Amino acid sequence: MTKTYEPVAPHKVAFLGMGVMGYPMAGHLKRAGHDVTVYNRSAAKAAAWADEYGGRAAPTPREAAAGAQIVFACVGNDDDLRSVVLGPDGAFAGMAKGALFVDHTTASAEVARELSARAAAAGLAFVDAPVSGGQAGAVNGLLTVMCGGEAAAFERAKPVAMAFSRAFTLIGPAGSGQLAKMVNQICIAGLVQGLSEGVNFGLAAGLDMKLVLEVIGKGAAQSWQMDNRGATMVDDRFDFGFAVDWMRKDLGLCLDEAKRNGAPLPVTALVDQFYGDVQRLGGGRWDTSSLIRRLRRSR
Repeated sequence: MTKTYEPVAPHKVAFLGMGVMGYPMAGHLKRAGHDVTVYNRSAAKAAAWADEYGGRAAPTPREAAAGAQIVFACVGNDDDLRSVVLGPDGAFAGMAKGALFVDHTTASAEVARELSARAAAAGLAFVDAPVSGGQAGAVNGLLTVMCGGEAAAFERAKPVAMAFSRAFTLIGPAGSGQLAKMVNQICIAGLVQGLSEGVNFGLAAGLDMKLVLEVIGKGAAQSWQMDNRGATMVDDRFDFGFAVDWMRKDLGLCLDEAKRNGAPLPVTALVDQFYGDVQRLGGGRWDTSSLIRRLRRSR
């Protein structure tokens, strides 16, 4: 599909992290008319992006961030985020006072609050902005973004970030974006397990499960997961999508936060264990819908 970009004044921006999400997200920024410099831990990936989109690649986060009005990041976890933000070669060291850092990493609320405080002390603005929509959402520029931070910083980020988003929403203060993403992952975990059990049950009963999914997908059982993963679960195909390894990382964040706030997560904890079973089957890079593989092995 072709993304339509809303007219926005060109910004000088940086993007840190050229993974499966960051690479196309930065591409949308460039296509929307922004001046984009990228950084990646593996320099070859940043160079490939620069060749494809005509932007620039920088050897360090600090050099990528120099002169940028907004610095975006999408890396792996809390430690990866700190490594590109802090220290003499980190982005904060290269950003001018008043510049804005927008973090799209799925990380802890704790690190979001920490970096928000450090940014404020350095005269910078910070928004934690994890995304939902997966690789396809990033490629198509249709991510759902949940944000935490000050309203003024959010309003600065939104028109630029809409280059790769279909929704960009302020949830609350620093850390709120990460907490909202945890709610998202908690809901998905239980839903995918229920869908796995339903599909497996139907197959064991001898039903035409693609037909069944088409029928029940018009009723109360309908979900994004059913619409986009039901047929591939029937076909036992999982070589795409959001990896089990990433989901376990995310669910670990949810379970850690639940220990702090006292919210019981019995189903989430169980599904996290089930994803551990999938990893032991060699499915760490399989799509999260591969939960059904555990059930098929037991039949």
